[in-house]
Amino acid sequence: MSRGHLFVISAASGAGKTSLVRAMLAQDQQLKLSVSHTTRAPRPGEEDGIHYHFVSEATFLEVLGQAGFLESAHVHGARYGTSKQEVDGALAAGCDVILEIDWQGAQQIRRLYPHSTSIFILPPSIDALAHRLNNRGQDSEAVIARRLAAAREEMRHVHEFDYVTINDNFDVALQDLIAIVRSKRLQLDRQVACHASLIQSLT
Repeated sequence: MSRGHLFVISAASGAGKTSLVRAMLAQDQQLKLSVSHTTRAPRPGEEDGIHYHFVSEATFLEVLGQAGFLESAHVHGARYGTSKQEVDGALAAGCDVILEIDWQGAQQIRRLYPHSTSIFILPPSIDALAHRLNNRGQDSEAVIARRLAAAREEMRHVHEFDYVTINDNFDVALQDLIAIVRSKRLQLDRQVACHASLIQSLT
């Protein structure tokens, strides 16, 4: 069994990252999403253990103090972290793992997993991003204004990523992401690990 590959997917809030990742997971059973821990309150429709592990500030800080997070960040007034045990276990089991995290977390992951693949999802425009945030109906105008300001800062880090896709057309962006995953699986080292006996018999 070959070791799984780590994919880091980041985007500005409202760019469609979560919807795209869900669609990827629905189409590819070999992909596993690492569920992040967060101290923020659940939004309507979110479930503990599925969308996030919702924990208290005290619990989060305890895990952080035990070096239990691969990365952590303080974003929009809440803490977020990725479980080291969960990610390492899935990779060792041969699963390809998606981390849906912000650019700060992506920087930390690149230092720990230099061979991981990072992808940034851009909106087609700031106006489109503002429209999507307003259509959510989850935040006040003041919160949306703060998110748009934060989005501009987040998108300045796009040059740090290996791949970029623009979510103007959802289906096209989804196929872009699927193509990136597929291309990594077709690399020589992965194919040799997965099909060692076949390749050995043919060469």
